[in-house]
Amino acid sequence: MARYQKMVWMVQCAKLNRELPALDRPPFPGELGERVFENISKDAWAQWKDHSVLLINHYGLNLADPEAQQFLTAQMEEFLFGNGGGMPEGWSPQQGKGTPQKK
Repeated sequence: MARYQKMVWMVQCAKLNRELPALDRPPFPGELGERVFENISKDAWAQWKDHSVLLINHYGLNLADPEAQQFLTAQMEEFLFGNGGGMPEGWSPQQGKGTPQKK
């Protein structure tokens, strides 16, 4: 019986500034999806997913709204390729799981 090993691709992560396992495939279609795939590690992508949930909840984003999609895309680019994308204005962790709340 043949044994198959999954290859682990490495990427020099633009967010975490070190070589880490790459994503298995682009996270979405298009030029930006390819840029993320080629330059962002699984670890950094997981951090973005957590941060995006925080943003969606904090701002009450409706992802069916094109303006919300544009906002989230801009935040993603800043988080992954810019200065890190800090916490939203007025955000503070609630007791427990640290979910966002508005002040």
